[in-house]
Amino acid sequence: MHNEIEPAPDGAIVVGGARYWRDAKGALVPEGLVRPQDLLQDQTVRKILSYAQELSAQIARFKGHTFDDVSSCVDLIAEQYGAKIGGAKGNMTLMSLDGTMKVQVQVADQISFGPELQAAKSLVDDCIERWAADAGDEIRALVNHAFDVDKEGKINRAALFQLRRLKIEDEEWKQAMAAIGDAIRVVGSTQYVRFYRRADANAPWQGVSIDIASARAPAAA
Repeated sequence: MHNEIEPAPDGAIVVGGARYWRDAKGALVPEGLVRPQDLLQDQTVRKILSYAQELSAQIARFKGHTFDDVSSCVDLIAEQYGAKIGGAKGNMTLMSLDGTMKVQVQVADQISFGPELQAAKSLVDDCIERWAADAGDEIRALVNHAFDVDKEGKINRAALFQLRRLKIEDEEWKQAMAAIGDAIRVVGSTQYVRFYRRADANAPWQGVSIDIASARAPAAA
């Protein structure tokens, strides 16, 4: 007869009435052989993660409800003018009557770069080599930064756009910048929502953050 394996609420595994803990290699370790500090650490992590998962689900629901509420508000206002707004909404700000609270919705394009970027890199390298000593260290550093791929395989967009803003009167350089422009692909968009409040209509805005790194308790009323 096989012993039944039962998960315990605290994360342990019960086999034939005996308690075991699964280690990182997948092996079952008798509870008596597990160090107390490791059990304490496991208990702490499981407790925090249970709250984190619940909070993450709440934030996901809140985000969905927020965009639905904003969309409904915009549609209702549009109806008053006999207009109908279809599809995704653009950037907008909703404000409370007293001017102390606002909700901002922003839409940002998701950008990728096509194979033209490789042609641009080749042309820029040719320019730097041709200019030799005349190419300043700042331009060389910016070029290296612009075409450098990070650990996630992402191109530095800000540096590329900064490169395009340089006023350099050179035909090959202009061709390279045109190639960068042709390489840009808008592959979608992402909506962001931000929340702000202030003490009165003349006070500076303070962000209401739901980012755990910058979240803070609200000031006492």
